[in-house]
Amino acid sequence: MSRNRKAGTVTIIPNLSIIDIAEEGKGVGKADELVVFVEKAVPGDVVDVRIVKKKKNFAEAVIENIHQKSELRTDPFCQHFGTCGGCKWQHMEYDAQLKFKYKNVEAALQRLAKIDTTGMEPILGSAENKYYRNKLEYTFSNKRWLNKQDMAERSEEMDTDGPNPDLEMNALGFHVPLRFDKILDVQHCYLQAEPSNKIRNQVREYALTAGLTFYDLRNHEGNLRNLIIRTSTTGEVMVVVVFAYVEQEQINGLMEYLKVNFPEVTSLMYIVNQKKNDTIFDQEVITYAGRDYIFEQMEGLKFKIGAKSFYQTNSDQAYELYKITKEFAGFAGDELVYDLYTGAGTIANFVASSVKQVVGIEYVPTAIEDAKFNSALNGIENTIFYAGDMKDILTREFIDEHGKPDVVITDPPRAGMHADVVARLLEMEADKIVYVSCNAATQARDLALLKEKYDVVRIKPVDMFPHTQHVENVVLLKLIVA
Repeated sequence: MSRNRKAGTVTIIPNLSIIDIAEEGKGVGKADELVVFVEKAVPGDVVDVRIVKKKKNFAEAVIENIHQKSELRTDPFCQHFGTCGGCKWQHMEYDAQLKFKYKNVEAALQRLAKIDTTGMEPILGSAENKYYRNKLEYTFSNKRWLNKQDMAERSEEMDTDGPNPDLEMNALGFHVPLRFDKILDVQHCYLQAEPSNKIRNQVREYALTAGLTFYDLRNHEGNLRNLIIRTSTTGEVMVVVVFAYVEQEQINGLMEYLKVNFPEVTSLMYIVNQKKNDTIFDQEVITYAGRDYIFEQMEGLKFKIGAKSFYQTNSDQAYELYKITKEFAGFAGDELVYDLYTGAGTIANFVASSVKQVVGIEYVPTAIEDAKFNSALNGIENTIFYAGDMKDILTREFIDEHGKPDVVITDPPRAGMHADVVARLLEMEADKIVYVSCNAATQARDLALLKEKYDVVRIKPVDMFPHTQHVENVVLLKLIVA
């Protein structure tokens, strides 16, 4: 058993074996009865660690020395690994990532829902584990995150007559974990294919050259706030720039620069958001050039994607996810289907040709407008969509009006389903429920309630987000026949 030794106020745990990995990407070890979460450690590592935070039953630590490297360890491919909040598992082989995602889903279902996972199907990995996202949102800030080299340069300034002009504090990139006001200046991101990196880097260069002000996230000053880039499998590109106030000459200058230098951009738009938060759903989107949307496609269907539209961010893997959903449902062709949390109606339209009718419900009104548009675009006439809070829409009167569903497909947000919605599902007694979830813990919580009338008969995890802890999980439930 490892013993702690103290060097001054520093606590060192020597020869700690890493036995698991936590959701935050930290390795997990045990020293006596203390659970230790270790930054950048991989299961199979044997390491000396330094405690940086200690509570009663757990501690957080960093690696001081690696005695034995895990066979699962690999070299991170991104220069920003360890500082950026994304891709926290990229120092672990992809096959190992899939193994631990599977294990996490299995543990959640067993522990929280007491479900027998003996027949759980293998996890479906993503064919592409780099450049797989179709949407990224970058943040402008005048408070760039400084690395050790930057800090050394900043320290040198203290001995000079003035600031170092090469130490530029403006940044365009991602939030540093736990620091809402600090932005990592991203040089190359492996999440989204070109022209994403080229657009971001040239926008930054233009803004610096033109003297545009980057937003101060604490004081709410500066004009450039966000840059949103969306791509699609059809080859179309959308760029949205979010400004903090109307300075039309500056806006026109940047937008014209993008229009001229990136003719491949299908949809070029901007937003003026004068609020203190970054949400854009209540903001006007102004089209500068091209259309106000791009098209995505899936199995012969076309989907309109606007600046505010929801669409699964891994397009290719979304197709696999929806095929599994459809397979689990096992449609015969005459079913009435309720698609809960339908979003832009992607699943509803995807399954429509295999059933009699689909009724989709979604909280966001603009998403429902997209869903209706997508049905019309594809000549689909057997879908109906409603906007509103799920627990308020899905009432006994609603079910009486539209009919008892044969199959319910539900794909809720990470928080899972409201207890009232679960109660309504139990009351409806549809023959089948296909539950798609991005959070196995909240899914397990809901399944524990649904077990009152349903058996879980199929489970299949799907990896939508390589190099992260996130995983989708599809569960088929069948009504227990009395």
